[in-house]
Amino acid sequence: MSTTPTTTSDQTAHAAPAAAGSASLAEHHPAWLPDAAFAPVGRRAIAVGPDGGALVATVVAEARRATERFGGSVVVTGSPTGDGPAGTTGPELVLTTDASAGLPPEGFRVSRAAGVTRVVAADDAGLLYGWFDVVRRGEAAFAADLAPTTHAPRTSLRMLDHWDNIDVHPVMGQVERGYAGGSIFYEAGRLRDDLSRVHEYARLLAATGVNHVSVNNVNVHRTEATLLTDRLGDVVRLAEVFRPWGIRVHLSVSFAAPMTLGGLPTSDPLDAAVQDWWVQAARRVYAAVPDFGGFVVKADSEGQPGPFAYGRDHADGANLLARALAPFGGVVHWRAFVYNHTQDWRDRSTDRARAAYDHFAPLDGRFDDNVVVQVKHGPLDFQVREAFSPVLVAMPRTRVALELQVTQEYTGHQKHVYLLPEEWAEILSWRPWGEAGGTLADVVTGHGPGGREGGIVAVSNVGDDRFWTGHPFAQANLYGFGRLAWDPTLTPEQLVDEWTALTFPDADPRVAEVVRDLLLGSRRTYEDYTAPLGVCFMVGPGHYGPGVDFYEYSAWGTYHFADRDGIGVDRTVATGTGFAGQYPQPWASVYESLDTCPDELLLFFHHVPYSHVLHDGRTVVQHVYDTHFDGAARTEEMAARWRDVEGLVDGDLYERVRLLLAEQVRSAAEWRDQLTTYFYRHSGVPDTHGRRIY
Repeated sequence: MSTTPTTTSDQTAHAAPAAAGSASLAEHHPAWLPDAAFAPVGRRAIAVGPDGGALVATVVAEARRATERFGGSVVVTGSPTGDGPAGTTGPELVLTTDASAGLPPEGFRVSRAAGVTRVVAADDAGLLYGWFDVVRRGEAAFAADLAPTTHAPRTSLRMLDHWDNIDVHPVMGQVERGYAGGSIFYEAGRLRDDLSRVHEYARLLAATGVNHVSVNNVNVHRTEATLLTDRLGDVVRLAEVFRPWGIRVHLSVSFAAPMTLGGLPTSDPLDAAVQDWWVQAARRVYAAVPDFGGFVVKADSEGQPGPFAYGRDHADGANLLARALAPFGGVVHWRAFVYNHTQDWRDRSTDRARAAYDHFAPLDGRFDDNVVVQVKHGPLDFQVREAFSPVLVAMPRTRVALELQVTQEYTGHQKHVYLLPEEWAEILSWRPWGEAGGTLADVVTGHGPGGREGGIVAVSNVGDDRFWTGHPFAQANLYGFGRLAWDPTLTPEQLVDEWTALTFPDADPRVAEVVRDLLLGSRRTYEDYTAPLGVCFMVGPGHYGPGVDFYEYSAWGTYHFADRDGIGVDRTVATGTGFAGQYPQPWASVYESLDTCPDELLLFFHHVPYSHVLHDGRTVVQHVYDTHFDGAARTEEMAARWRDVEGLVDGDLYERVRLLLAEQVRSAAEWRDQLTTYFYRHSGVPDTHGRRIY
């Protein structure tokens, strides 16, 4: 997340009309919770009990909302069996909490027998998630008998970070890297008076399993810093909205807050006055918000203040805040996105990909128990294709969280269809120690070496746009994140089918077919017409559209080193930066060798001639030609396919998607032409198929 401008005149000229912007609450799209999705439960007699707890009240309110619309009924009972008063009609759906049922926290058991579907939950959070599980099942929840099945989240920390500013930033806007309008929290320099949209958002998140939210940008500016002090009342109001949905609120804070807010001469983590300032700050927050989640910190990163200024390291800085939060059960999310952002492009020995590992791996075991080191999935910055970060598996004595990005900073700005769960499924299923070892999902959920749970975090893609996410199909990414954070084994196909069934519950079957066709495979399509074979940062200003050499001579450490002979970054131990050696075996050896390095990461780890032959028998340059022509052609097929549902979906939604697909077709053609021309002019090698290259 560098601080380059986010828009250009070219982007503005080609932006799809009405792709983002405010809409009245009455007009916004219901996303995956339209009323029609509740028809199967709303037609039934429902019993909820025993009464008690804020989240049980939420379930009761949900059941009443559905039954009042569709003709069913609700009984709130004092019995853990869900039995209603004598003489009442027996329920068809029973939802109960039972602490003695032997279920894990937030978990629930679903079964159906003798005409009754039962949800038994470990606690009131589990009851809420069980309710939404029945909603997802639809009529299937009330058809054939169901053998008892237990469901529980793989990790207790399923979190979304919002990069929202209170004040509109002159470069980054109100939502940094946001592509769906303004903030749903803030407007005109203050918290919104009407938080109804936030209530609906919390409901949407609860339906996916998200249970933590950070409500301000990790780049903490002057106004946003005061959420910790003068504007703490705003945090109280937001927590009140999220709390009935089982979601705890967190704040991003500035490491320099003792100076900028407290008037101290230093922020040195070993200074007693600084330590006391954070203790008092934490006490004030928890007095106002007893279930406050904790702090998110970006320190010594892209100009943000941190412990380096005092000769301290990241463990010193993180532990300072952790000890202030510990008496209240709070957590520090300390981001590992740390690198030299003033690099000299002439220096090939400095490798941005190495930086996080070099800073954090030596500190393993020094972080307090309530510190979570939050690590981006790749060592660079949410690129379309980059290796998985070795930091994620290098710290068995530290709680490490996986950080993903739902907002499409490098994946089409929510103007292009890009199913991120296709990417995330690969990340979560990666086996760092080979086939005999566990997965990355095991590591971050506390089931890997060291058994330290960190959780799964992502940057939200939501704004005050009518469709929440700019592109209506980007809703599937937000939905998919929550569900994968709950259950990392879910497949992209399952997630698309779930989201489509909920979002278009009464639609013609052709709609589901078309939506499925457009979403599945869209990650590969986007990759094919953009940066190839693990090359990163071939993007223009604002990270949208092609800019093959835009970052090549910058200070951001974002190079591909293309010349007349070849392209790619040598990150081998033998002749390059040594980054490949940061991985455990077998991957260190796999990436080190040209013979075994996967083609999709070839240029991430190796500098090779354009004539280098890939495993499929094509040369690098011919691969670029073929994939870019094929990928651009597939976007035209996608646009044509969408026309098959005209008249079968809401007219406004149809038109929004149509316009955005037209922009994707235009942008893909520009990517194709610039990339193929660049490679042709550098290599001098023509396309074997004779297609037009400029």
